[in-house]
Amino acid sequence: METKNVMIVGVGGQGSLLASKLLGKLLLDAGYDVKVSEVHGMSQRGGSVVTYVRYGDKVYSPVIDKGEADYIVSFELLEAARWMEWLKPDGQIVTNIQQIDPMPVITGAMQYPEDLVKHMKDAGVKVDALDCLALAEEAGSAKAVNIVLMGRLSHYFDMPRDAWMRTLEAMVPPKFLEMNRKAFELGENA
Repeated sequence: METKNVMIVGVGGQGSLLASKLLGKLLLDAGYDVKVSEVHGMSQRGGSVVTYVRYGDKVYSPVIDKGEADYIVSFELLEAARWMEWLKPDGQIVTNIQQIDPMPVITGAMQYPEDLVKHMKDAGVKVDALDCLALAEEAGSAKAVNIVLMGRLSHYFDMPRDAWMRTLEAMVPPKFLEMNRKAFELGENA
């Protein structure tokens, strides 16, 4: 199998590290060679962050270059647009429609761009956009956006649902498991 590339992008503190570890474990348990990069960016300060997950028969590097991502999973709308050049021509973006103002917007130096989903689609990008924050809150916690996104991403992977559930059980503390199962299902069925 050729190497597949997934970029997980967002803003620091949104749970992208857990999402990348969960995806990495799922793929490793399925028998793939997997490389997961560390989180790059200002993860502690609300800045832009990116993590790479690469899998296949043999993967030599965790780094994804521009134009190589099969999937971009985005926790925030502007981050999806910011990284779309890394997507392959037939790649897929799965994004939360939540908007978190970056520092230039907060200080008034810039305005948050409008119609980003339309902009990406007009550029020929396949975009699956949903309100992951609302779904996470429905599941019981705004912090479950990452698991909602993994549920949505599961549509694009040829992996049995029970493999996703086993991985979730292995990665999430028992007291949060039921809430995270619900978050996954809400994303999966959105």
